[in-house]
Amino acid sequence: MTAQGEATGRKPVPGRIEIRLHKIQQLFNSLDPSPFINRDLDDEAEAYIVDSLAELPQRHAVELVIYLPRSEIGGQSTEELTRAIHSYFTYRESVAKHRLRALFRRGRISLVIGLLFLGLCYFVSELISLAHWAYLGGLLRQGLLIIGWVANWRPLEIFLYDWWPLRREANLYRVLSNVPVRVLISESPQGVTPGEAVLAG
Repeated sequence: MTAQGEATGRKPVPGRIEIRLHKIQQLFNSLDPSPFINRDLDDEAEAYIVDSLAELPQRHAVELVIYLPRSEIGGQSTEELTRAIHSYFTYRESVAKHRLRALFRRGRISLVIGLLFLGLCYFVSELISLAHWAYLGGLLRQGLLIIGWVANWRPLEIFLYDWWPLRREANLYRVLSNVPVRVLISESPQGVTPGEAVLAG
């Protein structure tokens, strides 16, 4: 698998994710025994496609172009390949959304626990203030309030920082679950310009 334009020196086309393969099997996980349509993508291929999409300024008009040698054009149709890719990224989108919902649920539970603990710390600090322990009482009160606020750092971290990478990931998968897919014949060693090919059904 090579990067955009690497084999020919051509500049990448804006809005296009190009991936060059020697064999169609490189696109999928070789250890996955599932039928073709339901197979997982290879980790390296998935990372390359997702990272390439993340770098594009415009994601609504992107297309995925797969270059294959002429000898590999056959076996599965372009429609089947497209369905396999879309099916995989639809699944990945659902996983990312599930993780996001689980994160928010954990954040809400953590927030409730943190606020209750903060309230307890405040209540105890008020009891200490009634004891008139001078310097020691003030030190204990401040320590309890600090501990109470620190206990709320995790839910604040979730709602301020942790959720948006998962949302971004889900959005990338959503785009890829509907991305147009084209299969082109790779350039031959003689430098023949690749032409659009339709995989035989």
